[in-house]
Amino acid sequence: MSKTQYRSPEEMFGELFYDIHRSDILENSKAFADATAKLHPDIILKVYKEEKAKEGFDLKSFVDEYFEFPKIDNIKVASNSLEAHLHGLWDSLTRPADKIKKNRGSKIPLPHPYVVPGGRFDEIYYWDSYFTMLGLKVSGKVDLIASMVDNFKYMIDEFGHIPNGNRSYFLSRSQPPFYSLMVKLLIKEKGSEIIPMYLPSLVKEYNWWMNGLTESLPVGVATNRVIKLENKVLLNRYFDKKNTPREEMFRDDWEMINVNNKLESDLFKNLRAACESGWDFSSRWLKDPQSLDTIETTSILPIDLNCLMWHLEKLISECLIKIGNEELGLNYGILAHNRKKAINALFWDEKESFFTDYNWKQKKVTSRLSLGGAYPMFFKLCSQEQANLCTEKIKNTFLKKGGVVTTPYYTGQQWDAPNGWAPLQWIVVKGLLNYNKKELAQEIAHRWTKLNKNVFDRTGKMLEKYNVEDLTLEGGGGEYPVQDGFGWTNGVYLAMTEGRPKE
Repeated sequence: MSKTQYRSPEEMFGELFYDIHRSDILENSKAFADATAKLHPDIILKVYKEEKAKEGFDLKSFVDEYFEFPKIDNIKVASNSLEAHLHGLWDSLTRPADKIKKNRGSKIPLPHPYVVPGGRFDEIYYWDSYFTMLGLKVSGKVDLIASMVDNFKYMIDEFGHIPNGNRSYFLSRSQPPFYSLMVKLLIKEKGSEIIPMYLPSLVKEYNWWMNGLTESLPVGVATNRVIKLENKVLLNRYFDKKNTPREEMFRDDWEMINVNNKLESDLFKNLRAACESGWDFSSRWLKDPQSLDTIETTSILPIDLNCLMWHLEKLISECLIKIGNEELGLNYGILAHNRKKAINALFWDEKESFFTDYNWKQKKVTSRLSLGGAYPMFFKLCSQEQANLCTEKIKNTFLKKGGVVTTPYYTGQQWDAPNGWAPLQWIVVKGLLNYNKKELAQEIAHRWTKLNKNVFDRTGKMLEKYNVEDLTLEGGGGEYPVQDGFGWTNGVYLAMTEGRPKE
């Protein structure tokens, strides 16, 4: 696949990597995962083995001498007007095409400029980028959208898939497959003549998500990210073959074992799969919503992932037909049609009158409410009757003072109550508009953007997530502090307020 061998920090530094994480010299694991070595890693490791045996050796001094750590830039408020600030903020969050020394750090160099989320996240992230692009479109930066889509195309060609982000430690997993929505956005801006340029990468990504599927795959068996159910129904899950601590959260993962005094056989695999979902972490993936060590992501077929896979199948079908390959296009159309039927048959939760995830091992819906259940409305996959019931659920269960809450459960995880996230506000608002629920859609958009503006006026920041229940508090939970920047929040705010009279 890739002609370049990308080694992760754990692979590059081995003994030194582990010793650093056993010590207290770093505030967080991501700092070292993102550090750049000042010399070739093999040289540093050789010197380390020689030096550590000497009396008075100081690990922190050694690390400071041989590594350069990422600096988190403080976002400067460019204007008292939030809209003007956001239009100007893209320059602060844009990174030029990478010109870095390979094998000196975890960064995978990309050939075109790209936008990072901000804060501690100084790499491109897969699903974040779609919502960032919504704002770039409003700002008239279509060429930057194109360069980001081209970077994702480059990574598909290089690795067969789009990694979670352009870091070597992300190569074993992806994120929610929004690439087809990015390509469709670009087609709308540049015309259908660009289809031949991106169609091969759409197909390659699809094949990666369906990898392992064969005619001989038994019913009820999952392989990698795909599972075959009865009646030849094909659906997808999040997955990661690695069953080791995440390098960017190594210490946290390792401490989880120590706290529980046991190593569940698939604990790390399920943690990593949840990271692929983008919802790291949420009660969606937990047997016991209050205990992260009960995570079972790989047992769950997520409603949002399968809606995204439907869109990928449908766009491939449309593009093939557009360029004259009608037969193959119809085949992908059949795949999309069958997936749509399966989504409505398996993920509709009669008890909750909402779409929920499906546990393929238990052969039933999880009945765990989340805004993942709004994706069928976003993609126009459900009936008007189902949409009516979903609307009532959103209004009565998810709607809060500052927008819609991610789930109604209080677990301490960041993708649960009381937090709201920009991408899900967009999914819900667009989904409601698709079914003529204009009043509720406008109310959610108003509450969310008002919260964004109030926090900005108070702090000068646009945040990664927000507390939508107590508007005096920041969003909380999760594995790291609330981050400022913030790519997808900026993008959704601009898209929601475009053309709307300013208060």
